Amino acid sequence: MFTVVPTPIGNLGDITVRALEVLKAADWIACEDTRHTRRLLNHYEIEGRLMAVHDHNEDKQIPEILAKLEAGESVALVSDAGMPLVSDPGFRIVRAIREAGQEMTVLPGASAPTTALVASGLPPYPHRFAGFLPVKKGKRGKELQAALDSGETTLFFESPHRIGSTLEILSGLAPGVATVVARELTKKFETIHRGSALELHEHFKSHQAKGEIVLLLNSGVSD
Repeated sequence: MFTVVPTPIGNLGDITVRALEVLKAADWIACEDTRHTRRLLNHYEIEGRLMAVHDHNEDKQIPEILAKLEAGESVALVSDAGMPLVSDPGFRIVRAIREAGQEMTVLPGASAPTTALVASGLPPYPHRFAGFLPVKKGKRGKELQAALDSGETTLFFESPHRIGSTLEILSGLAPGVATVVARELTKKFETIHRGSALELHEHFKSHQAKGEIVLLLNSGVSD
């Protein structure tokens, strides 16, 4: 059996009983960073055999995972935080398992986009999650313009090192658009900043952002 297992996005208490049971029973745990996952397992006193599965080796690991499943072993897939495949590795593995006819299941659990959407105060539907914004400013501007044109609540992951630049681009495109910067969700220093794109740009010009960030905007709402 192959099981996709969400892990906490910050607070280690945000893991389900079922997820812990699967991790304890798994013959193998496929993870992005073995050191990161080992900390989670140690916290819950779980001894598991780990195999690294990340963006650079996912294709190479597919035959090995399929061989383990065909041999009757169980494999659990986790990412460093949240739901695997959501801007994390795993899609190619899941596709290969489906194509091979192997049994698999997905557990529900913590997810940063869903948490941010509910906390934002923006309309929850329709919405779309667009993953990480591009590094290059020109492409970032095009992605933000597409979000503005959609009229939907759009969510992006963004680096704390680029959020100031991104808010500058957004405020240039639509200074009054309702914008939310959700930072360090579920962690001790969680903050939810709401306002217009211009207001948030001005705020983060003098307040350096740290930690994991979800950026949300909705052109159908003025702030």
